[in-house]
Amino acid sequence: MPSLLRPTLRTLGAAASAAAVLGMVGCGGPSPVEKATAEKTLLLGNAAEPQGLDPHLVSGVIESNIIRALFEGLCAEHPSENGTPLPGVAERWEANDRFTEWTFHLRENARWSDGHPLTAHDFIFAFQRILNPRLGSEYSFMLYYIIGAEDYHQRRRTKAVCADAPALPIPWETIEKEVNLSGNPEAAEGSFENKGLDHLSTAELRQLREEPSLFPWPASIPRDTGKFLIDQLIAFDESGESLWDKIGVAATAVDDHTLHVKLRGPMPFLPELTKHYTWFPVPEHVIHEYGAEENRFTEWTRPGNLVSNGAFTLKSWRINDHIEVVRNPAYWDADQVQLNAIRYFPISNVYTEARMFFNDQLHATYTLGPELIAYSREHRPESLRNELYLGTYFIRCNVTRPPLDDPRVRHALSLALDQQSMIDNVLQGGQKPARGLVPPSGEYESPDLVRFDPEEARRLLAEAGYPDGKGFPDIRFLTTDRESAKRGAEALQGMWKEHLNISIGIDQMEWATYLSTMFRKDYDLAAGGWIGDYLDPTTFLDMWQKDGGNNRTGWSSPEYERLLREAEQIADPLARYRKLQEAESLFLEERPILPLYWYTRNYLIHPDVKGWHPLLLDNHPYKFVRLEDSSASAE
Repeated sequence: MPSLLRPTLRTLGAAASAAAVLGMVGCGGPSPVEKATAEKTLLLGNAAEPQGLDPHLVSGVIESNIIRALFEGLCAEHPSENGTPLPGVAERWEANDRFTEWTFHLRENARWSDGHPLTAHDFIFAFQRILNPRLGSEYSFMLYYIIGAEDYHQRRRTKAVCADAPALPIPWETIEKEVNLSGNPEAAEGSFENKGLDHLSTAELRQLREEPSLFPWPASIPRDTGKFLIDQLIAFDESGESLWDKIGVAATAVDDHTLHVKLRGPMPFLPELTKHYTWFPVPEHVIHEYGAEENRFTEWTRPGNLVSNGAFTLKSWRINDHIEVVRNPAYWDADQVQLNAIRYFPISNVYTEARMFFNDQLHATYTLGPELIAYSREHRPESLRNELYLGTYFIRCNVTRPPLDDPRVRHALSLALDQQSMIDNVLQGGQKPARGLVPPSGEYESPDLVRFDPEEARRLLAEAGYPDGKGFPDIRFLTTDRESAKRGAEALQGMWKEHLNISIGIDQMEWATYLSTMFRKDYDLAAGGWIGDYLDPTTFLDMWQKDGGNNRTGWSSPEYERLLREAEQIADPLARYRKLQEAESLFLEERPILPLYWYTRNYLIHPDVKGWHPLLLDNHPYKFVRLEDSSASAE
């Protein structure tokens, strides 16, 4: 999932910065942390105001930090072991020998926070909703492993209705290749060509039957074939049969407490994937109360309305102040939950956040500025954490805009970035230069194709028509409004100027606007980051498929997607990894993103917090976290 970008500033004088922060520490009376520990309320820095709390409409780390408290999937996170799923809503599960069919047995005491029973049908509704193209979820591809899910999300209605029809006049393969089924984004907005045959309404299909010229039928498609397709689609629409059933999406509720899923290929790590919020259930009875299921950001996620199934429920949401969740008595494992509440603070300034921690106003920070790492190591070693983190910081290129539509320009920009210098002089948090997209994990090794080579960068830029940067157009770098993000952007700006003699401007936006601007592809270069959603290379590779909601670059490659599909069918882990390495190599050769470094997690955590262990994905299960007065135990 996208990380809130954490590039931090040039060293300004670490001792002075630390002294300025610590100089604000107050005294007298019980501190906010002492009170909160006594009340069992966890106080967390969370970097920014979340985009929302609908599991189907968000994609960031800061949203995930809250949603994990409110909702639970089929499987749950282990508090201290990476890649070990625990029973969640499902109390047990099993798979066939090839790991292509899975059955999850739901616990009978699973309940929504309003007392309604939680059943397998809630999961089916959730799957249908996130895959509904009208909802516009950026994360729908996370369910594409299910047979038929991609066809449903892409609304491949003509294929489902006509491909196997006995009276089809010509082979389906010809139709699929020649007819505009999915739409032409270059055509006039709202035209039949723009929409594509799959996306025409019943009324539009009737109109097309009367006026065939409204649609650009290829010369290779006989008129009777076009009429046959239209008649079949109209008949299907009028039949009342659901497209889900017609396609045969292979996720079914066998009964109230049994969910069966068939996958496109072997997937032994499916339980790990179901821990991600895209696979969580959502309450159909509540969502429909506040509008159609495809309506975005309705009132169902507001305090007093939101019904959830996790260890906590939403109590309050004060914009730019805090979000508070409280213990859910209806949760099936409520006896395990030892916190009474969690309070999240959207603190975008790393110095403000550090000051609050040192003032005993937070139990844990979201991050830590580089100037404060060395100081904290010396003066607060019991609170400092430096941990491995499965994530990559990179820069997106909008390949639909010149000059970034030229791979030589993208490679030149990438080769001009001195990754080690950025880490040593700006970040100072133990990060590693990214040699590819996928960070080190298990037995998978990312291709070593990313490097710093300013001479080659200048050669490629000249070859692209910009010798010594001459004639290079004005382009801009989009990033968030955090002070640390600005300083990181300035460091990149300086490298491009020094090594390529080009000037690139900087645009800063607050988190929600930054995300929406990227989604619209209204940028040239954009700061980006991705934190793994599960422990497999595909969590970094799948997102770059055509029309993927988190792609946002305009880049796609049929060959890349073919390699991913081939890897999906390989059961042998090492052979599968080799195929994924082929895909990653192709991706890096095209370079639609500029990988910079592999993340680490640097933050502060109070000794009162117990049950909080290092995890590669940083997805701490709050039901295992507890608060104990460390000063009392020290005495």
